[in-house]
Amino acid sequence: MRRLPLPWPEIDTVLLDMDGTLLDLHYDNHFWQVYVPAKYAERHGLSEEEALRECFRRYNAQAGTLQWYCVDYWTEQLNLDIERLKEEVAHLISVHPDVPEFLREARAAGKRVALVTNAHHKALTLKMQRTGLDVHFDAIHSSHSFGLAKEHAPFWEALRRVEPFDPARTLLVDDSLPVLRAARDYGVAHLLAVHRPDTRQADKDVGEFAALRRFAEIMPVLRA
Repeated sequence: MRRLPLPWPEIDTVLLDMDGTLLDLHYDNHFWQVYVPAKYAERHGLSEEEALRECFRRYNAQAGTLQWYCVDYWTEQLNLDIERLKEEVAHLISVHPDVPEFLREARAAGKRVALVTNAHHKALTLKMQRTGLDVHFDAIHSSHSFGLAKEHAPFWEALRRVEPFDPARTLLVDDSLPVLRAARDYGVAHLLAVHRPDTRQADKDVGEFAALRRFAEIMPVLRA
């Protein structure tokens, strides 16, 4: 297995994204790209093709905004019970390899480990209930608590007011290039992308960032 060396003595805080980073993005991709359009077609008497086009038109208009991630917003906009629909396909929620082990080892090594996600609180609650990962974090932060998505620079200053991390001594792992770039611009020194957020799809373009395939690639160095 390949190794991704990290300067662990220089890292005090580990900030981790949820969807696509700790959890397989297949659940979310299937939900928004397949399940919701099908339900939208049923509700509004549209063909599958018409519903897909209309859903994606609405999605794309909100890309990069907090509404894009908001369960309540889409419930209203699509006239669908998004929270209930998410529960109907919750069996698809799955954890990427090595994640619980990595979280345990990071904390055992004295690192502060925080989940930092754009997921709405209702989606976050469902996923923590299904995976039990919440017990491994020192803190859990949803961008909805700040009124700012992680893609935007002011988010990181707002986060720092409640999660007092030193950017120069912080590692962020996230599957979103806009988020990684915003964090880099804020001064977060250690950044990792994710090669395959959705295990059913091909590798993602990770741009200028180093990227992991599984958390075991950084655990041996952590143990050392």
